[in-house]
Amino acid sequence: MSMSAGWYLRRLSRMGPEEVGGRVTDAVRRRRWRSALPECPDATGARFTAVLPAGTLASVPPDAAKRLVAEADRLMAGHAEFFGVHRDDLVDPDWWYDPKTGRRAPWGYAFDVPYRREEVVGDIKQIWEPSRHQYLTVLAAAYAVTGDDRYAERVARHLRLWWAANAPLRGVHWISGIELGIRLLSWVWVRRLLDGWPGAAALFEDNPVARKQIWHHQRWLAAFPSRGSSANNHVIAEAAGQLAAACAFDWFPDSARRRADAMRTLDRHLRSNTFGSGLNRELASEYHGLVLELGLAAVAEADAAGVPVPATVRLVLLRMTDALAAVVDGRLRPPRQGDADDGHGLVLDGAGTDRWGSLLATGDALFGRLDWWPEVTGTDVRTPLLAALVRPYAKGGAAPRVTRPARRPGHFADAGMTILRGPGEIWCRCDGGPHGFLSIAAHAHADALSVEVRHDGVDVLADPGTFCYHGQPEWRRYFRSTLGHNTLELGGADQSVSGGPFLWTRHARTRVLVADPSGAETGGTARWSAEHDGYPGSVHRRRVELTGASRELRVVDEVRGDGGTVRLAFHLGPAVSAELTGNRAVLTWTRDGEDRSAVLDLPEELSWRAHRGESHPPLGWYSAGFGRKEPATALIGTGFADGVSEFTTVLGFHG
Repeated sequence: MSMSAGWYLRRLSRMGPEEVGGRVTDAVRRRRWRSALPECPDATGARFTAVLPAGTLASVPPDAAKRLVAEADRLMAGHAEFFGVHRDDLVDPDWWYDPKTGRRAPWGYAFDVPYRREEVVGDIKQIWEPSRHQYLTVLAAAYAVTGDDRYAERVARHLRLWWAANAPLRGVHWISGIELGIRLLSWVWVRRLLDGWPGAAALFEDNPVARKQIWHHQRWLAAFPSRGSSANNHVIAEAAGQLAAACAFDWFPDSARRRADAMRTLDRHLRSNTFGSGLNRELASEYHGLVLELGLAAVAEADAAGVPVPATVRLVLLRMTDALAAVVDGRLRPPRQGDADDGHGLVLDGAGTDRWGSLLATGDALFGRLDWWPEVTGTDVRTPLLAALVRPYAKGGAAPRVTRPARRPGHFADAGMTILRGPGEIWCRCDGGPHGFLSIAAHAHADALSVEVRHDGVDVLADPGTFCYHGQPEWRRYFRSTLGHNTLELGGADQSVSGGPFLWTRHARTRVLVADPSGAETGGTARWSAEHDGYPGSVHRRRVELTGASRELRVVDEVRGDGGTVRLAFHLGPAVSAELTGNRAVLTWTRDGEDRSAVLDLPEELSWRAHRGESHPPLGWYSAGFGRKEPATALIGTGFADGVSEFTTVLGFHG
C-alpha cells in the first residue's frame, strides 16, 4: 500500500509544531547518514556479566521445559508459523523474503526502501517478524535448559548470517525503531541463555561484527525516536531495547548516557501510555500485553545491572498487572479490543503456553497476587527467569506504599471499559472509552458502545479482531469499521473518520452515563449506559443490563436526532452456530464436550439477515490472530431511525 499526497497532508494535520520540527530534523539526519558510517568505538576486552543467578534454570517447571524443547525442535527442522503463514525454510532463512507474496525486499539505503508498498517489498510484517530474533531466544532457552550444543550452534550460525546480510543502515531491517528495539532485547537474552556454551563470548563480546551491530542499533535508536502522535507502544519497545543493551552490553563510551536516556524515556512514556487505572491508553488489549512484557524485561535488565529504576516505572507495571487480572475472563482471556498483531516483547516459551497466564504468573512473582486475582494453573519458562533478575516490588526500596484494589474492579472510568459478570462465567465488556490514543489513534477501531460477550470463555458476541495492517485495504477497513463490531451504524458511515490504515482524522467522543458492574454474579442486575456523538446531527445511546437470576443480557439502543438508515450488527464467535428465524436466533456451541445454547431475540423493528464468510464486500469473519481469518456468522439488522428510535435486543443463556 503506497501513501498518497492526501494521506501525507492528513497525517501532517495531526501533528503539533514540536513533532513537525522533530520530523524535519529526522529527515535531515537521514540524508546526512547516507555518507560513510562512523566507526564503532573500540570495545576490546568487553565482558558479559548479566548472567542468570546460579540455580535459576533448575526452577523452570518440567512441563514448560518440555513445551520449549518441542518448539525448539520444530525450529531446528526449519518449521515456523508467522501470522498464519507456515515456513519450512528456517534452516537457512532468506532475511528479506516474504513467503506470503513471494516477493523479496530490495537492497539499498534503508530509508529508501518503500516498505509500505507491498507490490514492491512484499508483506513487511512477514519480512520483519523473523528478524526480531525471538525464535532465536527460544532456541537459546532450549540450550539453557538442556545443554544441547545443537541449539546454540544454530543460534550462532543464524546470528552470523544475519549480521553479514544486514549491514548497518542497509536494507529493510533498519527502517523501524520497534524492530531494532525488540531485536536488541532478543540479543541480550540470547547472550544470557548461551552463557554456558563455550562459543558465547566469541559470538558476542569478542566479535567485532557483533559489537558493531549492537552499537549501530543503539545509535539508530538514539537518533530516530518515535515522536509525538507516534509515541505509542513503539517508543516503549525502542526504550526497552536501548536500556537492555546499554545495561547488559555496557561496553562503549556512550553506554552510560544511552542507559540514562533510555530509562528517562521509558519512565516518561510508560506513564503517558497508561491510564491511572492501569489499562493501556491505546485501548488495544494485545498492546497492553506487549507494553507490559517490554516494561518487565527492561526492569529486569536494570535490576540485573544494579541500575536504579524510578519508583514510577514499577508502579505503572504493578497497575498494569492488576488491571490485566481484573479484565480477563474465567479462562484468562482479555478483551479483544482494538488492533492486535500478535506482537511479543520477550519470547522464551514454546507453543501452548498461555501468554496471559504467564504475565499474571510473573506479576504474582514480582508484585504478589491479590485475593481476587484469577487462579493461574499453567506454567512457563519466562517467569522464573525474569523473577530471578527483578527485585520483588515489596522489597524494591524506592517505591512508596501503594494502595491496590481490595476487590476486583469492574469499571475503569478513565479507559471507559466496564466488565459485567454473571453466573456460569458470563462475561461482558462494554466500550464507552476514548477513541484510541494520541491524535492519530493508530490502533483504534470505530467500535464505540460495542459489547463483547463470552460464556465460559467462548466468544458468543465476538469482537471480530484485526486480521491485517498493510496490503489489503478493503479488509483493513472492514475489521476497523463500525459494522465490523457489535454496535450500531447510522447513515452507512463509521462513527469515527479514517484517514488511512493507522490514522483517524475525526474521533467519536463517548461518555459513560451509568456504570454499576456489581450484582449479577449473585443474582442481581449489573447496569451500564453510554452515548457518543460520532454521527453528526444524531446521538447514539446504549443501555446494557445483565441479570444474574435470569442469565439474561438486555441491550437497548436509542437514536436521537436526524436519524437515517440503521444497521445493527451482532457478530458471533466461530464456535457458535445460529438458526435465524425472523428476529429470533437460536445459538448453539460446545464447550469441553458439553452442548451449550442461547437465544438471541433481536429488534423486530429491523429486518434481519445472517451473513457468513462474504468477501465482496467483507462481512461475517473472525480473526483469531494476525494474518488469519475464518468465516463466522454476523447477524445484521437493517432499518431506519427517525426522531427518537429504540431497538431492544435480549440474549438469554440456557443450561
